[in-house]
Amino acid sequence: MQLHDLSPAVGSKKERKRIGRGPASGQGKTAGKGHKGQKARAGRGMRAGFEGGQMPLQRRIPKRGFNNIFATEFSIVNVAALEERFENGAVIDLEALVNAGLVTKVLDGVKILGNGDLTKNFTVKANAFSESAKQKIEAAGGKAEVI
Repeated sequence: MQLHDLSPAVGSKKERKRIGRGPASGQGKTAGKGHKGQKARAGRGMRAGFEGGQMPLQRRIPKRGFNNIFATEFSIVNVAALEERFENGAVIDLEALVNAGLVTKVLDGVKILGNGDLTKNFTVKANAFSESAKQKIEAAGGKAEVI
């Protein structure tokens, strides 16, 4: 192979469309803009959501509810997931949950929920526990510590 044999991959190079360059180009005269009107003018462009003066959709739809900026949002983990990922007697904290892949996004902390069965005894350190999760951890001989 020599330098003069090299060529770009098929489809990687594309000629730019030369609009307004005569009738033979297929994009002459009105240059693909049709006849007259707002969309044919230079410098046109309407803001996102503009509907020609009609009340836009985002203003026609009623507002509902609110977003509480002070609410705490926990990453949740069920006891069934702890049962299958950790060995008996393990100390489970935030770092262990991240390493095990049970928590991918740490929000305001971790909450352990009681979905599933638990037979191994763990020492679980989390920001919050549901009542059923706490009961299941302690019934299996483990500890639920709030950090």
